Amino acid sequence: MFRRPAVRWLLLAAVLIVIGLWPAAVAPIAWASAGAAHVLAAIPGPVLLLTAVIAYLRHRPSPAPKAAV
Repeated sequence: MFRRPAVRWLLLAAVLIVIGLWPAAVAPIAWASAGAAHVLAAIPGPVLLLTAVIAYLRHRPSPAPKAAV
C-alpha cells in the first residue's frame, strides 16, 4: 500500500501517539542516545577531532582524472 518507508514510520508514530504508547515506545531510543552522549562526553575533544581528520584522510574522494587535450 505504501511504497515509502518514511510514510510507514510516520503512520506508526501517529498510531502510537493516538493510543498513548509513545513514551514507552520512545524510551529505549532515548536511553541509547543518552548513553552515546555519555560515551562521547568522556572522550576529549582533540582526540575526536584527530580521529575525524584521520578518517577523512583515509577515505577522502580521489580527484577526477583529467582529460587529455
